[in-house]
Amino acid sequence: MRCLMPFPVARAALVLALSLAAAGAQAQGRGCAITTYTDPPREVLTCPDGLQISAEKGAEYRLIDRDRDGRAEAVDLRSKGLLIEVAPRRRGGFQVLTPHAIASVRGTVWAVDVAAATTAVFVQQGAVAVSRSAAPEATALLRAGDGVDVDAGAGPLQVRRWPDERRLHLLARFGR
Repeated sequence: MRCLMPFPVARAALVLALSLAAAGAQAQGRGCAITTYTDPPREVLTCPDGLQISAEKGAEYRLIDRDRDGRAEAVDLRSKGLLIEVAPRRRGGFQVLTPHAIASVRGTVWAVDVAAATTAVFVQQGAVAVSRSAAPEATALLRAGDGVDVDAGAGPLQVRRWPDERRLHLLARFGR
């Protein structure tokens, strides 16, 4: 794969995230690297603490550093998809926040895809707790091969084994 300059949208998201706090900006910028790939078009943020985020071209997201220590604890995803890898050695876990869902994890690989009415979460490896944004107290646990579609509804989340076609299509968007 050939590396090019980062996508403007994702670079803007990273700049926004880095500007959350002066101290956090310096620490977060230290050691993390962005690599852009063309096939499929995506950009990958890799940090030395074991966090890697692959964003498909045009994804709208921003990193969240709640305690301003220079390490992102979460990402706010508004559209398109991210593939997140959190190494088991990374302390503190990680969350993905979308208009429809909250996905939380410690040490795993999973994808989150946001559309206008739903958020899809798929776990490739490990386990992820998912809840509706409007009802974070009711969670569903996804394990490797499981997926869930979260909408604005109020019913229980339906965790399902994703068929190969759906799983492979989503992962291919991140070069997997």
